[in-house]
Amino acid sequence: MPSLRQYFPILEWGRTYDRSALSNDLIAAVIVTIMLIPQSLAYALLAGLPPEAGIYASIAPIILYAIFGTSRALAVGPVAVVSLLTASAVGQVAEQGTAGYAVAALTLAFLSGGFLVLMGVLRLGFLANFLSHPVIAGFITASGILIATSQLKHILGVSAHGHTLPEMLGSIFAHLGEVNWITLLIGVTATAFLFWVRKNLKPSLRKLGVPPLLADILTKAGPVAAVVATTVAVWALGLADRGVKIVGEVPQSLPPLTLPGFAPDLLSALLIPAILISIIGFVESVSVAQTLAAKKRQRIDPDQELIGLGAANLGAAFTGGYPVTGGFARSVVNFDAGAETPAAGAFTAIGLAIAAVALTPLVHFLPNATLAATIIVAVLSLVDLSILKKTWGYSRADFTAVAATILLTLGLGVEIGVASGVAISVLLHLYKTSRPHVAEVGLVPDTQHFRNIHRHKVETDPTLVTLRVDESLYFVNARFLEDLIQKRVTIGCAVQNVILMFSAVNEVDYSALESLEAINQRLKDMGVGLHLSEVKGPVMDRLKRSHFLEELNGQVFLSQYDAWRTLTAPQAVEKAAAQPAP
Repeated sequence: MPSLRQYFPILEWGRTYDRSALSNDLIAAVIVTIMLIPQSLAYALLAGLPPEAGIYASIAPIILYAIFGTSRALAVGPVAVVSLLTASAVGQVAEQGTAGYAVAALTLAFLSGGFLVLMGVLRLGFLANFLSHPVIAGFITASGILIATSQLKHILGVSAHGHTLPEMLGSIFAHLGEVNWITLLIGVTATAFLFWVRKNLKPSLRKLGVPPLLADILTKAGPVAAVVATTVAVWALGLADRGVKIVGEVPQSLPPLTLPGFAPDLLSALLIPAILISIIGFVESVSVAQTLAAKKRQRIDPDQELIGLGAANLGAAFTGGYPVTGGFARSVVNFDAGAETPAAGAFTAIGLAIAAVALTPLVHFLPNATLAATIIVAVLSLVDLSILKKTWGYSRADFTAVAATILLTLGLGVEIGVASGVAISVLLHLYKTSRPHVAEVGLVPDTQHFRNIHRHKVETDPTLVTLRVDESLYFVNARFLEDLIQKRVTIGCAVQNVILMFSAVNEVDYSALESLEAINQRLKDMGVGLHLSEVKGPVMDRLKRSHFLEELNGQVFLSQYDAWRTLTAPQAVEKAAAQPAP
């Protein structure tokens, strides 16, 4: 049973499910359902799909995640960034509005789900760590700008296109003469109203004495109010006949059983985009899930999260949806509303199923401008240009990565942007580790501690050089250590011994072993001894499998102080005048 509970977390939390948890989950489900109805319709529009696809993508995936996922607050469904990525990927293989476009979206969800499940079974969740946080922040910021810009055509009521910021802006300016002023009025009014609701409605209701829970529900129902008001206005005033684009006919049914496409050309065209969507979705989802879990001293299993998200995407592929992941906004709402278990998501799915059957006729006259306003207000909260200032002050390398990701995403599109983000993250890691921090250290007076000679007043010996290596040694940085030692021992002729302090070295790969052998031979030819100190057990075990220790032109010391005491000429010890660095 332990292994079964590992793959079916529902068996774990389901055993202790009680009436109190049921009550809290139901309340959370009501709030999230109210929020999700307009959001699902809007994100389907963003993905270039019929509005019902957003509802369908929020039913079966949520239930499957409740069975396989480990987060008790994560709310799975369509999100802005993944919807944008879907539109970009599917738009390359099919024309929007065609049956082929919908099949391609299903196929994208199928490939994404399969890839996520495979990663989960192989326990490869750690691969997501190769995406640095600054790069993710830059990509999400750029995506937020692209998404908001892409919705301006619906606010203006014009036909524009493009996948990059220059293309979108150029197309919008080219069609400014076609602006539908009634659509513009609806879009601007809805956007202003939603911004006001987000920032001011809840404080205003609390001042009027409205209970916190009711104030929260009314605030989350803000988009619903905008949907109702603009839909009624369009219907009552006959605005659809005056050029206002509306949602139109929406099927009144539960999610249908669908099949993704299995044509080799389609699968090969969507494979790379599916992998990128999977990685981005997983990183976003896990970061949200871990943050919320920590607040209740709970834990999530990243590898099982891969399986949960994979199952959700497979469910979307076979029920008329498109790729999904855990959304930040709705997950926070779910958490704040008191959700205690993934059952809250299942109840949300039931609420959305009821809406799909009973409420879809009511959105026939819903203007696209209102859905666009919903998207714009939601995604602008993702835009955080302050990350540029923060990284500039902290790390120029991280700033370069953020700036490059933002510019590439805006200028060349989201697929190239996210692929570049992955590449930049890996290259940034390789760059940083290719130049490991190596400090020359000396003895802190009257102690057994050793510190950097350029930061502290320490005792040194001109015949002895101790270099503390602060990173593991592998093929990327091994040559750097060779060059550093070569440069240091040729500065003067007084050096007789070199100690490599390995207290921070967790691994030495074969390339680094060859570099150590080369260093040993060069120092031996120069009449200089090479010694090691504070070598960790696993590293020592690996070195013992080679001939390096047998050929070492020196000793291996248990502690750096032992090495200092053994190799230092007492009469040569001097006080270093180095001051701590500012």
